[in-house]
Amino acid sequence: MEQSEDRTATVEFVLDVICAASYIAYVRLERAIERVRADGGKVEVVFRPFQLAPDAAFDGEPLLEVLTGMFGKHVVAETQQAAADAVKDGVTLDYGRAVAADTFEAHRLIQSAASRGLGEAAVERLFRAHFTDGLNIADPATLQRLAAEIGVDANDAPADRLRADLARVRAGGIRSVPQISFDGGRALAGTQSETTYAKALQTAAA
Repeated sequence: MEQSEDRTATVEFVLDVICAASYIAYVRLERAIERVRADGGKVEVVFRPFQLAPDAAFDGEPLLEVLTGMFGKHVVAETQQAAADAVKDGVTLDYGRAVAADTFEAHRLIQSAASRGLGEAAVERLFRAHFTDGLNIADPATLQRLAAEIGVDANDAPADRLRADLARVRAGGIRSVPQISFDGGRALAGTQSETTYAKALQTAAA
């Protein structure tokens, strides 16, 4: 499909970085975006914050223990299946290593990075830190190290603005993630195939 040289497709991605479905959706979306950009297309990704457990006071507890306590023992088999499926996308979901974490400060880092043109790098690194590296992404020192890795000198996004953004997303009726919309169009809920994202991008970039 032919693309306008001046046309920029805008993708709005509502996510939480402790959401495995959001991680898989992000990986597939990024591959589709890379293909558009390789063909000379322009894509801007805008990240919107969502917290799966906004009232939880997680402090680095083993994730599987937390999930089992919340949902029951069947969650262990479900996470094992999710991890096996994720391998097909080149993603490692190491639930045995992951720790539960509040994501408010992680979302602040995403907004801080986005203001420097590094939003996509921040999201990818936070997903990998949580699901693959077993890092506590609520820990300030850990976030500082991750910020330095991606080239962000300070986690300085205003907390009040983030709280307002979280409230705005909730007020918009979003109760689960991921949700991805293209140029303000209808949102694709849940994890879709790379082909689905590519077709939506091609339409938006045309």
